[in-house]
Amino acid sequence: MTWTIVITVLATILVAAIAMNFATPEKTLEKKIEHRYAVSDPQFQREMGVMMGPAILPGNRITPLRNGTEIFPAMLQAIGSAQRTVTFETYIYWSGDVGKQFADALSERARAGVKVHVTIDWAGSVKMEDSMLKGMEDAGVKVERYRPLHWYNIGRLNNRTHRKILVIDGRVGFTGGVGIADQWMGNAEDPDHWREEHFRIEGPAVAQLQAAFNDNWIKTTGEVLNGPDYFPPLEEVGQSPAHVFIASPASGSESMHLMYLLALAAAEETIDLAASYFVPDDLIMEAIIAARHRGVRVRLLLPGKHIDSETVRLASKAEWGELLLAGVEVYEYQPTMIHVKLLIIDGEMVSVGSTNFDIRSFRLNDEASLNIYDREFAARMTEVFESDLKHTKEYTYDLWQARPWKDKFAEKFILPIKSQL
Repeated sequence: MTWTIVITVLATILVAAIAMNFATPEKTLEKKIEHRYAVSDPQFQREMGVMMGPAILPGNRITPLRNGTEIFPAMLQAIGSAQRTVTFETYIYWSGDVGKQFADALSERARAGVKVHVTIDWAGSVKMEDSMLKGMEDAGVKVERYRPLHWYNIGRLNNRTHRKILVIDGRVGFTGGVGIADQWMGNAEDPDHWREEHFRIEGPAVAQLQAAFNDNWIKTTGEVLNGPDYFPPLEEVGQSPAHVFIASPASGSESMHLMYLLALAAAEETIDLAASYFVPDDLIMEAIIAARHRGVRVRLLLPGKHIDSETVRLASKAEWGELLLAGVEVYEYQPTMIHVKLLIIDGEMVSVGSTNFDIRSFRLNDEASLNIYDREFAARMTEVFESDLKHTKEYTYDLWQARPWKDKFAEKFILPIKSQL
């Protein structure tokens, strides 16, 4: 009888711990946001700055970096130039050529006396060799794995940091979609080399990116990284108003979900979205369709046959019928996996960062996004978007209706768990 009670208690604890992994933030959005003003209206920026948290700061210079051929050299050069501090947070960090280059660069700076802090997601670094991690630690790099598997945190195992943050001396920052793995190398020239966009940031918004790194460093270590080595005075160096903000289920935040809903609701002319994982919830679907009913042109740039998750492909495509009937244009990228996360609204606002357009990013992952409010920058990114469209095939409602029966059958089992994809 005693053993029966013990087993029952342990089973109950295990079930409860597993259930905690499916918990979403307490602040859950339930009602559609109505269209009340345009992105160009000062009220839009006023509310975005207040609701997202960090204020929109003028004077930033944002430099787009295309694919691994531009992204990795820029990041490694910046690390090599560090004089005081390097803070680096990433989800994917695997062994391989790129992983070794970053480990060597971070280690060299640590041996030179630079304070180097690295946060790597535990689940995202399962393909990282222990010897690489030990080599960095031996060189003086302070490395923390975010939420490693322990009995006491099994309830949070499903909540990962998906942020991609690099800050050098508190003055130069990087964010976007790139992971530290070899598939991001090259120039998207074949299916083994992914299409990606990352961004170099200079100006006042870098301090917000540094604060975003501090958020999970404090959670993991209890240590605050402050002082002028991390937060130096930052002058205006460009023309782009921007802000960096974060979301985390641990703080009950749905910031990313709210940001996308506010942006979609404000659109009056165009919505251009490139999304590597497009699994919207009902509110996002309603917002996109409502935009179409207002006459907004909506273009979705999504992965085609090259995608690293078949379940995401099925869950995503299951939702396309209603969008296609509403007049949403859907384009499938053909050459390789497209991992770009890019939203452009009315040629006025651009949102980039680590956030995928799916329920996991909205409610389960720790994410960081950069919003830029600059017509000139939006025009540059629209050119990037349209250059990618040249390598796509448009997907029609007729194609959607004719998709294989086995896909339609599989969708019925995948859609109930789409929040976990």
